[in-house]
Amino acid sequence: MLNTSETNPAKAPDDKNEKASSPLRELLSWIEVIAIAVILALLLNNFVIVNATVPTGSMENTIMPGDRLLGLRLTYLFSDPQRGDIVVFKYPVDESVNYIKRIIGLPGETVEIRDSKVYINGSETPLEEDYLKEEWVDVNDGFTFQVPEDCYLMMGDNRNDSSDARYWAGEALKEGLAATPEEAESYCYVHRDKILGKAYVRYWPLNKISYLY
Repeated sequence: MLNTSETNPAKAPDDKNEKASSPLRELLSWIEVIAIAVILALLLNNFVIVNATVPTGSMENTIMPGDRLLGLRLTYLFSDPQRGDIVVFKYPVDESVNYIKRIIGLPGETVEIRDSKVYINGSETPLEEDYLKEEWVDVNDGFTFQVPEDCYLMMGDNRNDSSDARYWAGEALKEGLAATPEEAESYCYVHRDKILGKAYVRYWPLNKISYLY
């Protein structure tokens, strides 16, 4: 007959060790879950999603200062940026800063601003822009841009108060990044690989959650 009095005491230490290790295993399991979540969040933020806060009123009334936007980095892997897209991109004069503007000029186009209107490739019909905050003032006139290949011309919807392609050449000269106006002109444009993504949704403030198009 099996003597249970001899076998039971041998199992008791193992049971105690197993119980003692359970909290440790649970802690390690939670650490693993958190680590995976952090890695996924970093991958999403760096390769899939662009998250941006609107810093100024340059895009009023489409989006307002303090609004938070979500966009996709992958959009332009499968299609070209289009006129009218709202995009997040690296500011040409200081690439450590991200800007949010609307695409107005496409690669190879001639963009002329006169009489407070935008004209593309010599057309006598101005670009239709129903998203503008208000009528421009005359100081916005007298610009002509020849958009280089693989580059885009960006402007804000609040044309009377927007730091955009009209003024970046002057900023480049001011910062000593270019010696001549001709050299500074290259800072008017955003190269395609400096576009971080297309903005799609305003998710903050909560009472203004909306699709941007």
